[in-house]
Parts: sequence; C-alpha cells; structure tokens
Amino acid sequence: MQHIEQLLKKKDFSFTVQLFKAFPKAEVFLVGGIIRDLILKRESKDYDFVVRNIPITKLQTFLKKLGWVDLVGKTFGVLKFLPKESKITEPTCDEPVEPIDIALPRTEHAFMTGGYRDVDVQSNPKLPIEDDLGRRDFTINALAYDIKSKKLIDLYKGLDDIRKKRIKAIGNPAKRFKEDYSRILRGLRFACQLDFSIEPETWSAVKKQIPHLNKKVNDNYIVPRETIAKELVKTFVADPVKAFELYDKSGAMTNLMPELLKMKKCPQPKNFHSEGDVWKHTLLCLQNLASRKFINKFGKEKPSAELIIALLLHDIGKPYTLQRADRLRFNNHDAKGAELASEIMSRLRFSNGGINPDKTNWLIRKHMIATHTKKSPMKNTTIEKYFFNDQKPGQDLLKLIFADVQATIPQNGRPNFTEYNKIEKQISRLKKTGRAKKLPDAILNGTEIMKICNVSAGPYVGQLKKMLREHQLKGTITTKQQARALLLRKK
Repeated sequence: MQHIEQLLKKKDFSFTVQLFKAFPKAEVFLVGGIIRDLILKRESKDYDFVVRNIPITKLQTFLKKLGWVDLVGKTFGVLKFLPKESKITEPTCDEPVEPIDIALPRTEHAFMTGGYRDVDVQSNPKLPIEDDLGRRDFTINALAYDIKSKKLIDLYKGLDDIRKKRIKAIGNPAKRFKEDYSRILRGLRFACQLDFSIEPETWSAVKKQIPHLNKKVNDNYIVPRETIAKELVKTFVADPVKAFELYDKSGAMTNLMPELLKMKKCPQPKNFHSEGDVWKHTLLCLQNLASRKFINKFGKEKPSAELIIALLLHDIGKPYTLQRADRLRFNNHDAKGAELASEIMSRLRFSNGGINPDKTNWLIRKHMIATHTKKSPMKNTTIEKYFFNDQKPGQDLLKLIFADVQATIPQNGRPNFTEYNKIEKQISRLKKTGRAKKLPDAILNGTEIMKICNVSAGPYVGQLKKMLREHQLKGTITTKQQARALLLRKK
C-alpha cells in the first residue's frame, strides 16, 4: 500500500509513533473513506483512525500532551485531535485546519426514540477491528490499514469493488439500509462522486426502501430533512446529470421532489424546443454545464451549488402554467417556478445542505430576462443591479441563461444566443465605464438632489436618483454640472 505509506510520511501523523512508544500493545488503524480515496488517488481530508488496547481516558490524556483534543462523547469513544503545529492541511483564510478523528473500535445498534432514529454506540478498546468494520455501510468504506504491521484489512472485498467501480452494501443491503435509511442517499452520492455503478442487489434494496425516507413516527421524520439536504446537494454538485438520472430511477425524485415529475411529458412548442419535453430540456441544461461551449465561455471552475439547483428547478413552473392558446405558452412560469422551488427548498431544509435559498430563488425568478429583453431592452441601472452587485449572483445568472439557451433547440438545430449576446455586450460596455467590476460612483447623492430640486426625502428622490444613474451609465452626463442641469430641466 504505497499510497498509504506516502501519506503517513507526508502528513503530520507522528503521534502514532509516540503512541506506540507509550503503549507498546496499542494497535492503530487508518480506516474508512481515506483508504478508498488514496487507492483512487482522490484528494481527501477525512483522516479517521481507530485505536485498540488503550482506554479512552488514557488515550485522551496522552494526546493532550501532543496537541488539542476534544472528546465527542464517552459512549462514542471519539476524539477530535489536532497535533501541535499541525500540517494535516495547509491552512488558508478560507480553509481552517481540520482536526482528525481518533476513535476506539465501536459497535452500533439502531433504534427509535420519538420519531427519530437513534443509535446505541458502544466503544470498547478490546473490540476486534473486524467488528468495527462490520458496522459500516459499504464495502469500499470498510477498509482498514494496520499502521504497525503495514497490512491492509479487507474483509468485505472492498478492493475488488473499487477495481470494479461499484457500490455494494455490506452483507444484506435491506438490513444495512434499515439500520439507517440515509445510507440510501449516501450510496447515490458515492455513485456520483466516484462515478461508480451500484451493484444490482444493493440497487434493488435502494428502490424498494427509498419510500422510508419519508417515514414518520410520532409525526417526526425518521431521516431528518437536514440530512437529506446535505446528501442531495453533495450528490448534484458532484455530477448533476448522473444525480438527475439516479434520483429519477431510484425513486428519490418521487419521494423527495415529486413536483419535478410533472416536467415529464410536459410538451413544449416544437419550433422553439425541438429537443423535447420540459424534462428532456432540463437534462440538457445540466449536461451543458460540462459542455465545451460552456467551459470555453466561463472556464473550468466548478459550478456553484446554487447554479446547479437553479438549473434543476428553473422550469419546474412550466407544467403548472401550461396554456394552449395560439401556441403552447407558459406565462409567468419563472415566478411560479420560484414559488415552487421555495417550497421544496424549505421542505427539505436546503439551507442546511450548503445552499443559499434566496440566491437560488432569485436565479429561477430572473432566468427569463434574456427573453424579456426582446420586447423591452434592459436599462443600464437594471444591468448594474443584476450583474455588478455582489449580493446578487450575476455571474451564475449569466451561466444559467447560457445553459438554458444552449438547451433550447429550434427546428434548425441552432440555439439562438442573440438576446444573451446583447446582455453580455451591455455588461462589457458598462465595465469600461469603471474599474474592474466596480462601476463609477454616482455623480450626486440623495442629499444633493434634494437641495438642487428643493424637495423633501421620499420616493420622488429615488426616481430622480435612478434617472441620473441611467444617464450617467449611458454616458450622456459625466459631471456634477451636467447632472444639476438635467435635474433642473426635469423639475
């Protein structure tokens, strides 16, 4: 296991050497996902160790001499540990140093308290490592590396499943999921993050047991919505297209976001949407995030979670606003979609999954602006508000519109970027009036406007201020004298 040995030399895990000196009978294992990721040569920061033959109190006392220690709980037998002058991660202002987990071997027994799944966790320093590995979810996560003997422990053929790129539950999949139904979504997440398939028996159990995600006891969900949000968002961020397909085929979409299913077989006017129904269009939008044309335009930076979820939900309002008039129409589907998206994000606690619901909602509500500009070109002040305001995800809105247009395929087969290009040119022109992303400051403030026009504070001052800003961004006024003259003419 060359990769593991290289990691142990590279990272600051010298505490293991000192541990063996102080406790000669101790056994230390690097366990779980870190082993899997090292084998796959994936970046990982989840360093988990299991220590045998040392009571938790003695282990905690010893580690305190070497750094910072926090005991998560006596029954869990888990310590958060950060060695002095740790080099486990390279700290930056945005990325703090992460502690590592050091645990005793554990067994788990799931049971219900109220409406929530609870777990009776028993840690035991004498428990064989094999028993600890047997409680885990999937074979690829049930690997352990014995640091002293330099041997890999693979009781459930996890290495074989890594080679075959498959997700397989340990033992009986139905039983494994029954212990914790959130493991179903973890399986879907791993399939997307690792680009693995799900083994047939495990997949069968996923489809059969996924309705339990909505199971309640005493009016409380067995699986907390916050847990679902975290898994769902991570899965779609990892691979939006595969997540879309897996959530559909597994039944996760049916049970968690049934509103999306109405997009299936929801017709669209063929002269604008030869690609097919709303469902197919949404899939194409998600595929476009990885298209060469999209990457050439916006670079290789990974799309934000808000952009991905907004694309997933941007046309959810179409089936609810479908009208058959002179042609198929979806009037105000953007507003209806934003409303439905808010309900979904609130119901599933998306904010706990790292999503900003307000930004996502804004993207959905504004995704039709390119189409709306055909009738009424956008004012410069609107462009400023949408694309030069740090509080608004303007760049994500451009990306969403671009991916949406690219997936809107008329009968000639060539997406029409005319209106999108107009917005982009308007943004580019405005950038030249200022420096970088910052536009020039307003020529006059509200107090100055009130003094010149001899008016009191109120909505009228705001209208005058907006009027001046529009002229300034057009370049028709550039000085205070010109602004003053314009105000006196309008008075």
